[in-house]
Amino acid sequence: MKHRKRSWLLKLLVLVLVAACLAWLLAVWLNRVGDAQAQMSVAVTPELIEQGAYLARVGDCVACHTAREGGKAFAGGLGIASPIGTLYSTNITPDKRTGIGGWTYGEFERALRRGVGHDGSALYPAMPYPSYAKVTDADTQALYAYFMQGVPAVEQANKANAVPWPLSIRWPLAYWRALFAPAPTPETPASEPRDIARGAYLVQGLGHCGSCHTPRALTLQEKALDERSPVYLSGTQLNGWNVPALRGLPHWSTQELVDYLGTGRNAKAAVAGEMTDVILHSTSHMSDTDLQAMAAYLKSLAPTDTVSGQDNEARSAQTAAKLTAAKDLTLGERLYLDNCNACHFVSGRGAEQVFPRLDGATVVNAQSPQALIQVILQGASTPSTARAPSVLPMPGFAKRLDDQEVAELASFLRQGWSNQAAAVSADEVREIRQAISAKP
Repeated sequence: MKHRKRSWLLKLLVLVLVAACLAWLLAVWLNRVGDAQAQMSVAVTPELIEQGAYLARVGDCVACHTAREGGKAFAGGLGIASPIGTLYSTNITPDKRTGIGGWTYGEFERALRRGVGHDGSALYPAMPYPSYAKVTDADTQALYAYFMQGVPAVEQANKANAVPWPLSIRWPLAYWRALFAPAPTPETPASEPRDIARGAYLVQGLGHCGSCHTPRALTLQEKALDERSPVYLSGTQLNGWNVPALRGLPHWSTQELVDYLGTGRNAKAAVAGEMTDVILHSTSHMSDTDLQAMAAYLKSLAPTDTVSGQDNEARSAQTAAKLTAAKDLTLGERLYLDNCNACHFVSGRGAEQVFPRLDGATVVNAQSPQALIQVILQGASTPSTARAPSVLPMPGFAKRLDDQEVAELASFLRQGWSNQAAAVSADEVREIRQAISAKP
């Protein structure tokens, strides 16, 4: 029996080694590894560094590569929750000992667009290299110039990922990369109008919008990387928030979309949740031309937004009339008048560019009420941007309302005016309140 057991273990070891070798060979064969010794084809100039700084804003690099509390820009240390454990972002400043200061251009390009570290190890796809594979050679070189010569060096050692063995073994990621991450391809002339083509490049590439707005499969890859699939940018759930569909956005005009990306607010909505950081660190710094291009591309996509009751003026008027009369009110209606009416009004339409609209709002009508409950409990605040410096805060009501009251209020919001979403239970509120309290 002992001999058989040793024989079985030996066969298993050989199988694992063969699989690891095949994974590496497969990555090489599919040209995913790249050339670590590749050199820049253009001279580094102040203009190239400035272009790289702008592109780093488009990619929102600082958000993931900067620790939340007192972290220095691009020095890493941000914990990113994943299904296999906590991953910590790395130091991408030009410090030669702890950052990327000793990387060749080829090593930088491999990491950015192919998911291969400077030492040849596979990167976790928390780094959105499947999207960055679309970044052109010219933009990749501009980014390298910026990170090497435009970013202050910070000596800060990288944190070890909190991923248990055997999930911490990296070579299987070569299979994942070969199956789900496209290889960089030469830039080809676009068949779309120039603005839509530019918008597609920004959204699909450095903007990596699909990383959050496209559903993922059980194997954690995005189910689509571009508009050839109707699943692309069709919305999903992320960290307890509803991530809305971006396809077509039929209830927003192009200018409203530009306003939202540039300022975090428009005539109908105000930002909340993780999108706040995206606007604060990335899209609010983009040019009007690029924001217009992104909006044009998103508006060109066939919509999946099916928010019901958007044009039901009769139901909206009935709710407004009942709130105005303030007679025979339900608990949810009374709570709305006491806590929400001063800003959002009996019409549920708020005030343009100031207080977001609730009648027909995506966050209110979403299939899951998680995001709405989180906003009621924690509140929200618009970011201060160059285009809109003022901060417009909404207070949280976690201390003022109990679970049943939050459920009644949320249920009214989801069923008042033209909204036609399912009611909310106190158990749903309790679960989210506990999850909020458990966060550090």
